[in-house]
Amino acid sequence: MATQSRVPAAAPAIAAEAQPITRSPRTLPGARDRIELLGMRIDRVTEPETVNIICSRAAAGYGGWVITPNLDHLRVFQRSEETRDFCTQADVVVADGMPLIWASGLQATPLPERVAGSNLIYSVTGRAAEQRLPVFLLGGDEGVAERAGERLCEEHPDLIIAGTHFPPMGFENDPEEMRRIEDALLRAQPAIVIVGLPFPKQERLIEHLRTLMPDAWFLGLGIALSFVSGDARRAPEWTHHAGLEWAYRLLQDPQRLFERYVKRGIPFAMRILAACTLRGAARRLVPTNLVHPAPQVVVPADESSAVVAPRSQAA
Repeated sequence: MATQSRVPAAAPAIAAEAQPITRSPRTLPGARDRIELLGMRIDRVTEPETVNIICSRAAAGYGGWVITPNLDHLRVFQRSEETRDFCTQADVVVADGMPLIWASGLQATPLPERVAGSNLIYSVTGRAAEQRLPVFLLGGDEGVAERAGERLCEEHPDLIIAGTHFPPMGFENDPEEMRRIEDALLRAQPAIVIVGLPFPKQERLIEHLRTLMPDAWFLGLGIALSFVSGDARRAPEWTHHAGLEWAYRLLQDPQRLFERYVKRGIPFAMRILAACTLRGAARRLVPTNLVHPAPQVVVPADESSAVVAPRSQAA
């Protein structure tokens, strides 16, 4: 049976000609541990485990949603029902911020490591290249997604970039621009969509697009596209482990980030670390259930075949 190319005609300069994708046997992971941090449930997984969840399910024809909350997201989570709803809907929630890692240890439910979106973009596309899973890049400033696609293809020559799209300012309030995004994705039929927009704009867009493409994985990775394209400079490696990446970014853009990092971020970090210290002390005295198993994946009886048929192409 003939197969259709997954690389749109508009993007030949970025992606090599797509080859037919062979769907692997369904190897969906079982229940995973989640911890609770000030009400937010976070998966206790490493970066390689996160990549395996995304790509194994994508290869089996199942979609999902990854959220990578940092300290500011956790702060907003406390007062925003919308943000709490996003985290409830997400299939995978991983901590992208050392304060969250420290807080989890202080309350005696340690997360294994930080899973940074700026690292995940490389590890996911690397595995996607190996498995021939088409990737769509959505977001950033004008030209960022295209340049990021070119650099990722240099890094992973077998990577299929199914398409890129730059949504202009105010796209979310423009029905015509929203239709352009929808049409681009439906034409490309990617297995993985990497969205690089500010929070919570990217989460609102992902929530909408998932209804159109339930068998695709959506990763909200914020500024990661700009790091890859070279339009934004990432902090030195040592700051990542020291939890000082925010200070480097503050020095780069103090006018925009001073209120977020200094006026709001530092006081909230002090409060959360103190609260988790007390909670950890109480937990050691009287153990409580702060670790939650993630929902078990159930494969319907009529979908138990070893190989899942490829997605149908958009008309």
